[in-house]
Amino acid sequence: MDTAALELSDNPARSRYEARTGGEVVGFAEYRLLTGAVMFTHTEVSEAAEGQGIGSKLVRYALEDVRSKGLYAIPMCPFVSAFIQRHREEYIGLVNPPHRRIFGL
Repeated sequence: MDTAALELSDNPARSRYEARTGGEVVGFAEYRLLTGAVMFTHTEVSEAAEGQGIGSKLVRYALEDVRSKGLYAIPMCPFVSAFIQRHREEYIGLVNPPHRRIFGL
């Protein structure tokens, strides 16, 4: 799979960020839009695309979009929470301080 041709976007109609290649969705991060925050509920990458960093690229894109909108991220999805933990310096500020302990951050 050619990840150089990866397209990342928000699909508000489906409440998810999507990763596409060749017009096909190969990964998504579902969310719920709340007042002042985006709650990430589930992230999935197709079996054929696993192990290529697509999930990480997708979550980075989603978190940067959340940041650009001045919102908090609520990482209910374990993948998103683990990504924030691995990239703590960059993304811990997106999680409301009182909620960080809940997610082990």
